[in-house]
Amino acid sequence: MNKCVFLDRDGVLNKDNPLYTYRVEAFEILPGVLEATRLLKAAGFHLIVVTNQSGIAKGIYTQEQMDACHQYFQQMSGNSIDHFYFSPYHASVTESLSRKPGTLMFEKAIARFSIDIATSWMVGDRGRDIIPARKLGIKTIQIGDEVEPENKADFQVESLLEAAHIILKGN
Repeated sequence: MNKCVFLDRDGVLNKDNPLYTYRVEAFEILPGVLEATRLLKAAGFHLIVVTNQSGIAKGIYTQEQMDACHQYFQQMSGNSIDHFYFSPYHASVTESLSRKPGTLMFEKAIARFSIDIATSWMVGDRGRDIIPARKLGIKTIQIGDEVEPENKADFQVESLLEAAHIILKGN
């Protein structure tokens, strides 16, 4: 069994944009993220992104544009991400079980990568990131304070680097 850190994308790896981040030139990696991914990989964690990308269903951007952003992140981080799971759906267009707060993206990763949930973590910036991890028994860390009180994570931090230090102390 493998230990894993599940990561939301927008607001965790890159600067969140309410109008969506889908152009490589606008994909701004947050401070400390590259160091955090290096530390977590060196400690033997799988790194798996689980991200809602509803702009695809809404016709705002394409999967190819999203993939280009992910390829850019991989280039900048030395291919630190083991897999990007994404849900291109939005309730206003089409329903899907894969969209967070659903657990399907997590379940696919757990099965594919033989993930041990007891030694794994989720780092997100919204309640919809924390809810599925909590349902599955995965420890949670939230970045920032925009999570509803009933969905607060086990830990609250300001950056992925700070989250990485908590994770490394806990394993």
